[in-house]
Amino acid sequence: MFQIKKNNLETAGTGPYLASVVKESIVDGPGLRMVLFTQGCPHRCPGCHNPSTHVRYGGRYYAEEDLLHMYLENGALMGLTFSGGEPFLQGEVLAHLAKTLKARAPQANIVTYTGYSLEYLEGAIEEKRPQAADYKALLNQTDLLIDGPFIMAKRTLDLAFRGSSNQRLLALTKEGQKLLALAQAVEKTAD
Repeated sequence: MFQIKKNNLETAGTGPYLASVVKESIVDGPGLRMVLFTQGCPHRCPGCHNPSTHVRYGGRYYAEEDLLHMYLENGALMGLTFSGGEPFLQGEVLAHLAKTLKARAPQANIVTYTGYSLEYLEGAIEEKRPQAADYKALLNQTDLLIDGPFIMAKRTLDLAFRGSSNQRLLALTKEGQKLLALAQAVEKTAD
């Protein structure tokens, strides 16, 4: 069981707190994807397209089994995307969901958006900072990481699956390399 704090109350659960769920998306990673917009974000990027996700104690609790059912009932989905908010605030819960999904649907892949850089996350893990377990768990289940905060001065519509030019597509697995190739093909098509 994971312990999720909500309004200073401990609630046992095996699922995340989400601002929303999009059952089908083609703009939040390569292919047709289900997207979970997590609740809570420390970055609060000016110009963020999801400012309602910033408040940590909002959103709604979703049971892991309900999210798995939503995903599995649509055989056309290619993967699951974790967006935000900041998914790494609920890293262990999302990692458990991802691992369970991959066990039930081996073709599924995981794309994770984060306002942190990969280097920051790896440094926190190495230094054993308080959130290190969350960071490590979710990185271990992520195939393609899209990192970096949204920066309004670097806003672009020319890059696949990113809002500003500082954000990077980083393949963390072999499956992530395939997703990266798909994303690069989307960018070439847009030229």
